[in-house]
Formats: sequence, C-alpha cells, structure tokens
Amino acid sequence: MKQTPLILSIIALVAVAALGIMQLTSDGSSKKKASAGEAVETAAKEGSIVWYDLDRVINEYDMANDLRSVVETKMQSIQEEINRRGNKLQSDANKFQSDLNKGLLVRSVAEQRGQKLQEQQNNFNTYAAQKEQEMAEEQQVMMNQIADAIKTFIDKFNEEHKYAMIISTQGSVLPTPVACGDPDLDITDALLEGLNAEYVKTKGTKTEETPKAK
Repeated sequence: MKQTPLILSIIALVAVAALGIMQLTSDGSSKKKASAGEAVETAAKEGSIVWYDLDRVINEYDMANDLRSVVETKMQSIQEEINRRGNKLQSDANKFQSDLNKGLLVRSVAEQRGQKLQEQQNNFNTYAAQKEQEMAEEQQVMMNQIADAIKTFIDKFNEEHKYAMIISTQGSVLPTPVACGDPDLDITDALLEGLNAEYVKTKGTKTEETPKAK
C-alpha cells in the first residue's frame, strides 16, 4: 500500500498556508516604525488627490501585527496537530506494509488491517481538509478586520482633510497604480500615526472595561 505520497502532500499543503501567515508576520516586524508620539503632518492641501503605501500601512499598523501574531499562533497549533496525526498514520502504514512484506499476516487479518488503515486515511484526509479551510478562513477574517479598520479610519481622516480622492498604491519595484507621485501627496506617515494612535486608545479602553479577577 502506497500511503506515503498522499499523507506527505496533505501535510505539505497545510504547511504552505501556515508559512504564508508567518511570512506576513516576519515582513511586518522588519519594517521601521515612526517614533511614538512623533507628530506627522501632511503637506497636501484640501481638494488634493493624495495616495498612501498600502504595503507599509499593513506592515506597520500595530493592530495588523497583533492580529497576525494571534492567527500565526493558531495556525502553528493546527499544523502541529496535523503533523502528529499524519506521522501516526504514516507509522501505522509502514508497519502494515512491513508485516505484509515479511508474510506475517494471513489474508483475513491483512484485509481487516488494510480496511482499518484506509478508514484512518480517509478520516485524516477529511480532518486535514477541514483544518486547511479553517486556516484560510482565519486568514481571510484577519485581512477583513484590518481592511475594515483602515477604511473606517480613512473615512474619518478625510472628514477633516477633505481630499478629493485618496488612492492606495502597492509594490516596491513598480508601485501601482501610483508609479511616481509628488512626495507631498503621500499621506502614509499621517495615516500610520493616526491608525496606531487610535489603536492604542482602543486597546486602553478595552483594558479598562475588563473586570479584574477577585
């Protein structure tokens, strides 16, 4: 029975999803942040079309980094459990194949063990697929939460600044859609300062509302 390729491919597939989250976390932690409390103002005038670097905002936004850390921990735990179950199944499959090769099993016993092993394989496939879906959903929810927080803040931010349009741009080699722009129209620093300041206040409020253990 050739169980090894299928088992290992499932484990590897789930590991890729976990690696994606860990890479996001690594990217976020490597960026240089503005000094705490440093005033950052935008030189863009009212009615201007301004832009911001979405990659920087996502990587340097404290709430995004905190959410990534939580999701990464969950995904690591899931990955460890998948690996544990996969290794157990692989060990059972290897033992069964070894007993067959040595002629240690009568046909009836071999059929029973083969059927049981197939059931274990099917259960593992189902479990791994469910966990892969869970990790994808965790990542999507995280990104939705980050996007919603950024959009909500930008709406409030523009109530004060009254820009004609705020464009997000991504990419380092050839950013799109803003390949080149006036630095004075770049409001990335101002957005990050406001986003992080608001997040600090939100965290402080939640801490104060949490009842202390008696």
